[in-house]
Parts: sequence; C-alpha cells; structure tokens
Amino acid sequence: MKAILGRKMGMTSVFAEDGTLYPVTVVEVLPNVVTQVKTLEKDGYVAVQVGYEEKKESRANKAEKGIAKKANTVPHYVSAELRGDEMGSYQLGDLIKADMFQAGDVVDVIGTSKGHGYSGTIKRWHMHIGPKGHGSGYHRGQGSFANNGRYNHGVMPGKHMSGHHGNKSATLLNLLVVKVDAEKGYILIRGGLPGSKKSIVTIRSAIKTVKNKESVKPLIQRVKKVEAPKAEEAPVEAPVAEEAKAE
Repeated sequence: MKAILGRKMGMTSVFAEDGTLYPVTVVEVLPNVVTQVKTLEKDGYVAVQVGYEEKKESRANKAEKGIAKKANTVPHYVSAELRGDEMGSYQLGDLIKADMFQAGDVVDVIGTSKGHGYSGTIKRWHMHIGPKGHGSGYHRGQGSFANNGRYNHGVMPGKHMSGHHGNKSATLLNLLVVKVDAEKGYILIRGGLPGSKKSIVTIRSAIKTVKNKESVKPLIQRVKKVEAPKAEEAPVEAPVAEEAKAE
C-alpha cells in the first residue's frame, strides 16, 4: 500500500473524448519530503514521516528545525505519518511525488469533515421531526430517554443526543483517479472528498478489493490556439512634393 499527502482545492468537471463527463475534485500534491523513517525493529511498525508545504525557518520552532536538519531540508507546515508496505523503501530526505499513482487507480481518501458546531439531533443524527401542527408540543426534540428499566440510574452510553457535529476524520473508499500531473502537481479524483477547501487529505491505495475495476477514458486535451505571424508588407514610400521634384 502506498500513500501521499495533498491539499483539497475544489471541484470541477472534465470531459473524455467520447463526451463522458467526470465530476472531479482537484487535489494539489506537492512533493512530500521524508523527514523520518519508522522501522519494524526500532518502532514496531513500518512508516515514514513526511513534511508538506515548506515553511520559512524564521517561523519554525526548535523541534521543527531539528527534524528538518536531520533530513537536510527546510521546515514544513504539515507533518504526518504514512504507513504501508511500499513506504518502507523510502530513505531520509527522499521526495514522494504524485506520479506514484496513475489514471485508473482506485484509492481511498482520508480527510477531516466540515465542522457544523453544536447541532441538534435532527441535523446531527437525521432523526424524524414531530408533527408540525400548532397543537403539537414536539417538533425537533430528541425524543424519550427512557431505558425500559435496563439503565435507570442514567442515560445509556451511545445515546444519540445533540452536540458537536462534524470536524472528525472521515474516509471515502474506492474512488477513481481520473488524471495525474506530477509536473504541475495535482491529482483529479472522481467525486467529492471530505473536508473544506484548502484542507489536507491523505490519498492511499484502496484497502478493499474492487471487483469491477473501471478504466478512465482518454480526456480531451486542451491546446492553446496560436495564430500564425502575419507576413511583413513592403514599406510604402512617402509622396514627394512637386516642388521638390522640380529642384
């Protein structure tokens, strides 16, 4: 399994040559710098710690400067661990680029869902609302807390109640990679991804088996139209006055 960090930039649409439309999310994928290597002998598991998006050294603390110095690089804003069997081949200071994935690959994307603040049960847990009539005393409440005598001294753990909604880790499985451009540093993934714009996401190989793997059709390549230069015209001689000719 392989993985890489990226930044969700927003959504758009791309077209294939046969007219197929792919709604995609654009993920900016800058080179991930390996800042630490976790080994099975020393740490008990195989992983690499990577840095994403360079930071000025004047804005980094001593710990960030020390980690960057060992890897012979600069401090980074984002630091995270990427696990997987294929990640163990990277060494300290190596760059992990977007071309580790190809169009047609199936991936999982991990991000942090949007935060909605303190929300009621109707919005948070999608419970049914009560009658809307004026005589009803129950519209958007969270229902009875009765436990049928099983837990009379309190509320049973796991009861769906109002509270903080969102801002949690979310994973979407088996998403299709539509296009990879390592030179410009982006990956197009079909569908929406968890999190808000400019949020950090982790792209990894799919962990579940895909029975019917779908292939990506060739996309339309947009080429800028360049106009041919105009032929140079012969210079026009200025008219000479009759008096000048007479002289």
